[in-house]
Amino acid sequence: MTTLTESLLVHASRNLPRYTSYPTALAFQSAPDDALTRGWLDAIQPTDAVSIYVHVPFCERLCWYCGCHTSVPNGYDRIADFLGHLRSELDLWSDAMPPHAGAAHVHFGGGSPNSLSGEDFSSLLASISRRFSLRPGAEVAVELDPGNLDGDFARGLGAAGVTRASLGVQTFDPDVQRLVNRIQPFERVEAAVADIRCGGVKAINFDMMYGLPGQNPDNVADSLRTALSLAPDRVALFGYAHVPWMKKHQAMIRPEDLADVAGRWGQAEAAEAVLLDHGYIRIGMDHFAHPGDPMAARLANGGLRRNFQGYTDDPAAVLIGLGPSAISAFPQGFSQNASRVDHWAAAVKRHQLPVSRQLATTRDDRLRGAVIERLMCSLEVDVASVCAEHGYAPSTLDDELQSARTLRVDGLCAVSGRRISVSPELSRLVRVVAACFDPQASRPSARHSLAI
Repeated sequence: MTTLTESLLVHASRNLPRYTSYPTALAFQSAPDDALTRGWLDAIQPTDAVSIYVHVPFCERLCWYCGCHTSVPNGYDRIADFLGHLRSELDLWSDAMPPHAGAAHVHFGGGSPNSLSGEDFSSLLASISRRFSLRPGAEVAVELDPGNLDGDFARGLGAAGVTRASLGVQTFDPDVQRLVNRIQPFERVEAAVADIRCGGVKAINFDMMYGLPGQNPDNVADSLRTALSLAPDRVALFGYAHVPWMKKHQAMIRPEDLADVAGRWGQAEAAEAVLLDHGYIRIGMDHFAHPGDPMAARLANGGLRRNFQGYTDDPAAVLIGLGPSAISAFPQGFSQNASRVDHWAAAVKRHQLPVSRQLATTRDDRLRGAVIERLMCSLEVDVASVCAEHGYAPSTLDDELQSARTLRVDGLCAVSGRRISVSPELSRLVRVVAACFDPQASRPSARHSLAI
């Protein structure tokens, strides 16, 4: 257990990016058309593998803690209409791409991809596999709402081609579930896991949370112990971000039901203690995995990456985002689809890639992004080595290194020469150290979550 000192409390109270990209999405600018993105697509080489992300912007229920881009469809007509446009969009992207080495990863997120019917999901995945040439052994992952997961849908995932399922569990405490409008008894989640495994999907992830209304260290730890009884391969442990000025439905959560920063720290400590006691390996700031999981292997060999889905073992440099609000990543920059479903659909109807925001990265951006990613993934980085890899002098980021040195007195990191390391016990605060290399981090944004 790590004691929360006054100095650590100050750092834990900062609002910081999660650094799933650098520069972050807040730096993206309005895109007048899709020309820049098409240029980046043209640069793809025949030996380049790609990854695909599919955003399904619908849920059968709206959980009050949710910060995702989603809505309740109130019937299947809106979903069917969305699917028609999504199929057209994937054709647009596929037609715009030169020959490549196929898709190494496909990830369905949302929203809740199981808001689709089982037949439509299987058909959509088959289209993606065909149009983007799914590679042998590719990982196909899907995020699921276990409270609304149809048994036939779950048992059909393996036959459809899914290899990994991620369940949004969050908490098993019934009082907390009521406070966030996400009722799903243990028996329901247990049945969902059994159905998924019965259908041939062996790799299971759980998303768990702390900082929700009504949570405390005891019921957070109890929920983790209950979750681990179902033997998930990976657990993501996220802190709730209360931003009702951005997500209006979060106004249903009373601020007086939320723990302060010190309380959140205690909850995170309790959850991590359970995970470590059960033999899980710490991955970055908020993931845990069985020692035999591919993500743990990537951590050990230095191949762990970070993208818009969080930590990943996906090495592809090109990520194609499909669906409203989805972000695509290229070596040259980022592009984001229109967030509003009607705006996204209108662009697709015009036979345009539905890009509404974009950012071409500079050499400096890519240098800083590489330093930040290595810190976020490995909790250590040799800054001079990264500078050399990017064609810069070893001293290029010395001012930023000096900023990191000022954090040593608070125990946040160690700095030896131009090498920085963060202790695993303080990994949840690694964003504070990473922010030393982000010139925009000194301008806190209400869109960023607490460091803890």
